[in-house]
Amino acid sequence: MLKVLVTGADGFIGSHLVEGLLARGHDVRAFVLYNSFNSWGWLDHLSPDIKNNLDVFAGDIRDPHGVKSALDGCDAVLHLAALIAIPYSYHSPDTYIDTNIKGTLNILQASRELGIKRVVHTSTSEVYGTARFVPITEEHPLLGQSPYSASKIGADQLAYSFYASFELPVVIARPFNTYGPRQSARAVIPTIITQIANGKRQIKLGAVSPTRDFNFVKDTVAGFISALESDAGTGEVVNFGSNYEVSVGDLAQLIAEVMNKPIEIIADDVRMRPKNSEVERLWADNEKARLVFGWEPAYGGIEGLRRGLAETAAWFVDPKNLAAYKSDYYNI
Repeated sequence: MLKVLVTGADGFIGSHLVEGLLARGHDVRAFVLYNSFNSWGWLDHLSPDIKNNLDVFAGDIRDPHGVKSALDGCDAVLHLAALIAIPYSYHSPDTYIDTNIKGTLNILQASRELGIKRVVHTSTSEVYGTARFVPITEEHPLLGQSPYSASKIGADQLAYSFYASFELPVVIARPFNTYGPRQSARAVIPTIITQIANGKRQIKLGAVSPTRDFNFVKDTVAGFISALESDAGTGEVVNFGSNYEVSVGDLAQLIAEVMNKPIEIIADDVRMRPKNSEVERLWADNEKARLVFGWEPAYGGIEGLRRGLAETAAWFVDPKNLAAYKSDYYNI
């Protein structure tokens, strides 16, 4: 088993990944963002037996010295720490460059200096921009339609450059839209679920025509672990998606069916992306993940999406979980 550093361990996907790695028997060091409250984010909500097996490092991915200290003694790193909210990237693009590009550079530099054996860098389907062909393979052109996606393209290219220039054993994992328990309300699925769970029947949304390929968090975690534990895929980009496309409008109606509540969708201008920044279509080709890592989604297709939404909604409607979300406010 490996000693693995997980950056962004305090976040949505990161906290689920920590659980998955520990269940596999790996030794996990969880990199969380330092704060004066000593909060470990979602890790604080895990069971005591899980937290007691964690080595937690509080720091900032933008600090090269802290990053190197966190990586010291590790065999591998799963790099998830990033700013990911697209609307906030319109507001504060500088922070996305510092966190997503410089933070990734810090991971790569430290990994090279320390001889880390496996570096799994997290990309995003947003780097493709609006699909020029579907399903989207890893050869699809890249297009930064938001400061967020541009910063991730830069980070991805840096990661590849360290493989090409220094033979750093990097894999670029490119998950499509992940959803599930603990996700921020800035994402569309928690936005819909929390509004319904709080008694709203007129659901405020942005554009409803764009399509997405939604990946349940358990599948995304399985993808990361498959990339970590394999010797294949070095220097490669690999999509992790369900290979199923659904519009935001149809998704909202499906969630309403799962929660057994009738809804009406209300267009909210403040939630709309600028016209040329909206990614209209994302649909993953996941064949490479199957061939390289033996990974396939357990929640694929319409029935898999329905099961994943049911599990997600069940978590959100629990009063202690729902109380953590402000459904009356637009979370950028």
